Formats: sequence, C-alpha cells, structure tokens
Amino acid sequence: MTNSHLNWVEIDRDALRHNLRAFRGLIGPRVKLMPVVKANAYGHGLRLVAEFIQESRAADWLGVNSLDEALELRSAGISMPILLLGHVPVSRLSEAAHHNLRLTVWNAETVEGLSRLNTAKRVPLHVKLETGTGRMGLDLPAAKRLAARIQRCPTCILEGYSTHFANIEDTTDHTYPASQMRRYEAMLKVLRAAGYSAPITHAACTAAAMIFPATHRQLVRLGIGLYGLWPSRETMVSARERGAGLILRPILSWKTRVAQVKSLPAGAYVGYGCTFRTTRKTRLAVLPIGYSDGYDRRLSNTGHVLIRGRRAPIRGRICMNACMVDVTDIPGVRLEDEAVLIGSQQRERISAEQLASWMGTINYEVVSRINPLHPRLARSGRPTHG
Repeated sequence: MTNSHLNWVEIDRDALRHNLRAFRGLIGPRVKLMPVVKANAYGHGLRLVAEFIQESRAADWLGVNSLDEALELRSAGISMPILLLGHVPVSRLSEAAHHNLRLTVWNAETVEGLSRLNTAKRVPLHVKLETGTGRMGLDLPAAKRLAARIQRCPTCILEGYSTHFANIEDTTDHTYPASQMRRYEAMLKVLRAAGYSAPITHAACTAAAMIFPATHRQLVRLGIGLYGLWPSRETMVSARERGAGLILRPILSWKTRVAQVKSLPAGAYVGYGCTFRTTRKTRLAVLPIGYSDGYDRRLSNTGHVLIRGRRAPIRGRICMNACMVDVTDIPGVRLEDEAVLIGSQQRERISAEQLASWMGTINYEVVSRINPLHPRLARSGRPTHG
C-alpha cells in the first residue's frame, strides 16, 4: 500500500512535462503559452499543477476562471502572470489589483469600478470580443466604447483582445470557426484603426492550437490538452489529417480501495431500487466512492473498475458514497485492494473517454467533477501494479 487514503488522484509529473513540451514545440518559442488551470485544474489539482508549471518554466502565464482561484495560487506562492477568464465581482476589484492579476472584461461597470480604486497600480485588461459563440463578449460598437473607456481609466491598461470558438471541437467541418476568425480579424482591424490597439490578441484553445496555426497569434490558451486529453475524437482526426504529430499523455489516475468483500446468493438484489439481481452466487466488492465524489450515477450497471488487473462491472445503482462491483471471476480480491476508476492496472486501462462514453458526456466533465477533497498525489513515471 503506497498511501493510506481511501480515495485519491495520482498526477504523473513526467506526462505533464511531456505535454507542456509538446505544445511548446507546436506553437514555437515566440508565442506565449498559457495553461488554463480553472476548475481545480480540470479536476487534476489546482496547486499541484500550477506549482509544477511554475517550477518547470515551461509556460508563460496561467489562466483561471475566478478571483478565488487566482488568490489561491497567489497564496501558494505562484508569481507567474495570471489572467482571469471569468467575471470578477465589482466589489472585489481591489483584491485583483492588489494581487497583480490580469482581467478579461466585457462590462463597463468593471472598468468604472477599477477607475475608482485608490491605487497606483494599473490593471491589465483583455476585452472579450463576441464573434459568434453567444457567451460573454462584446460586438464591435460596444468593444470600441469599452476600449475608449479603458484608455481614459487611470488604473487600467488595454493589454489584449480575446475571443472563443463555438464549434471547433465537435466537428471536422471547420467552416464556422474559420468565419469566427475572419470576424475577429476584422474587428481587430477596426479597433486598431480607431486607435485602440493592444499588444496581445488570442483566440486559440487546445483544439485551435492543434488545427489552425493562424490562431496562435501572441498567446495560446492551453486547456484540456495540458492534461493529456484530446478535446474530442473529431479534433484528433482533424489534427492527424493536417499532419500534426502530437502525442498526448494523460496525467491523471483516479483510485479507491475495496471497503468490503461479500457473497450473495443467486436471486439477490443489489443496491437502491433493486435494479440488479444476481443470476448466480456472486462475490461483490463494495467501494467507498459514489456520485458525491464525482463517480457519476449514470455509470450504474454500466461502468467497470479495475481490480487485480481485471475489469469488475458495476452492479446496481451508484450511491452517494459507495458502489458495488462484481468480482466473482477475479480470484483473491481482499479488503483494501486498490481499485482503479481511471488509469492503468497491469495490462488493462480505463480512460476518461471510456467513462464519458458510458455516461453519455465528455471527458471534460468526467475529470473536472472529481471531488476536490480527494488528495492529489504527484508521482513520476508510469505506475506499476501487481
């Protein structure tokens, strides 16, 4: 037993280093690389991942969604430039200024709030342009008005313009993101001509970085690819069609331990709702993990875990803090044996994509919803399990 935790996540530092180097090689040395560590680093552990990135000096900035995420990084000693991608409450703008944070803006109220701060610091701002995603962002007239207001603000600097693609991952037809990029370029041209230039423009997420080199510009926002996960099967196909020889290594393994081994007779029900009934004498392993931990209820009677290098199917409904797996055909299963939810064990592997397919969702949701209270443990090299 390598640790005493019941549920935990392992992060492969070597795989993380590999992915950072792969994307640096893809975008070149002149483009800023900004790993996005929002949502607890997509479930991988905010502090652990950010500290490694800073130590490795393999990236230039970090991206987060919220002020609280940024403040946690600053409290952990992260001194890298941090760009907030989400909204900051106007009442907390002084905290952002105090901790030398960059903000993404689309509300005049944010700039007005910054202009009222009693500080000598100037906060770098990135205006979000609406090019067809229908989320946060501004059309051209509104962007011009906000850029003009930023230039008049004594505590602000217009540092960047950003946009985000709506449909670059879910299809191999990239007509729509290409039209968004043309719209973005046209907006930038008008803004420059009006005297509202910014030194940094950025549009590329992981998928765009892989597929469209023209989107790299001055900065690439590296999200899911940092963690060794492909944005989608379509992205993988598109990247390979374009000759991108990118190899990604998943960095996360998610594990638990057997809390009980028990036998049930044929005809016995398993779990809430009596959704599974045994057809033979059955050995069950009860695992202390459930939907409150992020192990989704949609995996009920569908998913598998790995125990002693074999696949053990889920029996019955996933509970809040427990689930049951069939180990009848796996000899020697004992109390506190390791069970792998995501990752490898001997010759078997369960990927985040496999869980996503069982759940009818995407790998982003699978990893980002892993309970943040589960310890994130760093390791180097590939795991060995007997």
